[in-house]
This record gives sequence, structure tokens and C-alpha cells, in this order.
Amino acid sequence: MRAQVGHWIVVHGRTLDAPVREGRIDELLHADGSPPYLVHWLDDDRRSVVFPGPDATIVPQRPHAARSAPADGG
Repeated sequence: MRAQVGHWIVVHGRTLDAPVREGRIDELLHADGSPPYLVHWLDDDRRSVVFPGPDATIVPQRPHAARSAPADGG
């Protein structure tokens, strides 16, 4: 898995009722784009270091569900 600053991470819940989390990758902790990433989450407006698991995908554009939220988180 490789990412760039500005890409988006989408984490799918492991159960049917679990929400999908979406966040913008704000910082790479490795120059080659490998995990972990510093992610700004849209659902709680927090930043955290993320080691993506098999339930995560990286997309270059803002995910569909996140398009109504401000890109800068505020």
C-alpha cells in the first residue's frame, strides 16, 4: 500500500452496522509512501497515526460520502 499527501483513506467496518471512516492523509511518515500515515478523520475532526489493515483502501480523490464535508476539516 502506497499513498501521497492529499490521498484519502477509507476504512470499512468489519460488521454490517459499523460505519465507514474516511480521512485525508495529511502527512507521510515514510518518504516512499508506505504506512503509517497521519490521517485527519472527517467523522470526529481528529488526527491520528494509522497503520491501515485489510479493511482499508487508499483513493486519490475525495470519497463520495465525504464530498459534502469541507476539504480542510472546518
